Amino acid sequence: MAEMSYRTALVTGASSGLGRGLALWFARRGVKVYAAARRRENLEALANEARAASAHIEPVELDVADADNTLARIRELDAACGGLDLIIANAGFGQETSGKRINWDTVKKTIDVNVTGAAATLSAVLPQMVERKRGHVVGVASLAAFRGLPRNAAYSASKAFLHIFMESLRVDLRGTGVQVTCMYPGFVKSEMTAQNKFNMPFLLETEEAVELMGKAILRGEAQYGFPWQMAGVMGLVKRLPNALFDAAMRKAR
Repeated sequence: MAEMSYRTALVTGASSGLGRGLALWFARRGVKVYAAARRRENLEALANEARAASAHIEPVELDVADADNTLARIRELDAACGGLDLIIANAGFGQETSGKRINWDTVKKTIDVNVTGAAATLSAVLPQMVERKRGHVVGVASLAAFRGLPRNAAYSASKAFLHIFMESLRVDLRGTGVQVTCMYPGFVKSEMTAQNKFNMPFLLETEEAVELMGKAILRGEAQYGFPWQMAGVMGLVKRLPNALFDAAMRKAR
């Protein structure tokens, strides 16, 4: 594995699930991690766990849904630490948004967190990274980004935004020294997936998913979908003609 060298990292959505796991994963490898989330008590517990393992995690109370504050706070952290080497926009929100009973509050929150919040996180210090000729930005999208899945209009669309956003950044930043990675997880055990009342094929344990993601980031993967079984299924679904896709999704509901 051709590992990249990070001194500092910022991980959003770090109070639970993948974000918490990634913060610990990098901290245990000697990276000073700024763990950002809304729930301060969870972040303090995370920092204590890292300290017990002789690792360094700095809690950062932050709500990415407030994009302007997110932008300003990340810029402050970047200046204070001498430059963030790795930024992982992991904070996410997902609830059912069926077209038959769509709820605007849910749609808006999904956009505020998954679209505006993620974009602010990733954009905050890109100019500084380009000037320094080093850095790595990682967006955590979803395999749901590839088609509009039933009852998930807002979530699928928000992750599709991140998919395209990261792709454009990757093209623009080639040759600048700034690395771009977009992650496409399938189903992973978390607070968000715990609310799902349907079968989740190829469901991964959080620790297993974190290990896959951490290694993919170190390899500098441009795009990484997992688990491979679900990524393969969605690769086929992405290529289905609309008529076949619609018929398949009607049965899936």
